[in-house]
Amino acid sequence: MKYSTVLLTTSLPAIFVFAPLAAAQPQSLTVAWYGGNWGDAFQSCVATPFTEATGIAVVPDIGTSTTTLSKLQQQAGAPVIDVAYMDGGISELAEEAGVLADIDIESIPNAANLADAATYRNGDKVYAVGNGYYSLGMTYNTDEISEAPASWDALWDEHYAGAVTIPSPSNSAGIPFIFFLNQIMGDTPDDMSATIERLRELDAALFFDSSGAASNAFQSGEVILGAHFNVGAWALIDSGLPIGFTVPEEGVWATDARLHIVEGTQNGDAALQFIDTALGAEAGLCLAERLYVGPAVTNVDLTEEVSRKLPWGETGSIDDLMLFDWNEVNARRSDLTETWNREVVR
Repeated sequence: MKYSTVLLTTSLPAIFVFAPLAAAQPQSLTVAWYGGNWGDAFQSCVATPFTEATGIAVVPDIGTSTTTLSKLQQQAGAPVIDVAYMDGGISELAEEAGVLADIDIESIPNAANLADAATYRNGDKVYAVGNGYYSLGMTYNTDEISEAPASWDALWDEHYAGAVTIPSPSNSAGIPFIFFLNQIMGDTPDDMSATIERLRELDAALFFDSSGAASNAFQSGEVILGAHFNVGAWALIDSGLPIGFTVPEEGVWATDARLHIVEGTQNGDAALQFIDTALGAEAGLCLAERLYVGPAVTNVDLTEEVSRKLPWGETGSIDDLMLFDWNEVNARRSDLTETWNREVVR
């Protein structure tokens, strides 16, 4: 189903034109988004301005991308969720599952400023739009590690044994991180045996299922080194904790948080309005300042302080990010998860 805003013209008195439209205006819109600082930022930067402009309350439905996808599949045919934030990769799985509506991009004025890479299509159908890029880099405790690790090989340094972390396959970054390690280690996507063996050797304190779990582990001192999102790492740094974030010489893997309209929603026009608010320059600036995500729209003016904390750095852009073909990643998701559970988690 494609949702678009319909403009009505008539010679009847205005009261007969606008009264039905006002009656059709929903009182609330349910939006699935992530927890923690992500949810706080979506509320402040997008939901509150949307409500102030439209009078429509936003009801958050908190969960990870994989949790949201499960809910959308369970609600198929009678959705409770109207709009859903989900990460790249899970977004493609949601489209494959048939739970996403066609977004009428022409009905979203701020979509004119979207970067080309931030509009996601399945044939002629637009099933998602980007709302901010983030990377998975190296995070470390500066009280325990005086110099930023230069390579991802530091994860296997015996000095940090039992105090490192990386994402598990339950996290949307888990499987692509295996792809990333596989690539920098020189293996082929068809044969990841050497990468899996290297992961077997990793003496990890935690394989994190959520960004919040990783942040908690760094905050408590359970881990002192590991892969963590630039969003979570900079939040810890800004709070005054002894944490550093760096891009190792091999680079970092990146993806984005995307917006989707749920197939079957009865609030399609309001959903389009919500996405338009999210793609505005003010929302893009707010999200960049709150989360250090790279804007998916091109008309956001950023300070040098914010720019240096973005996933592509002060002078970079989306083109500098290491992004994967999610169809290739998803094709291996099931068997790599089974391999992980059988050979890595012991």
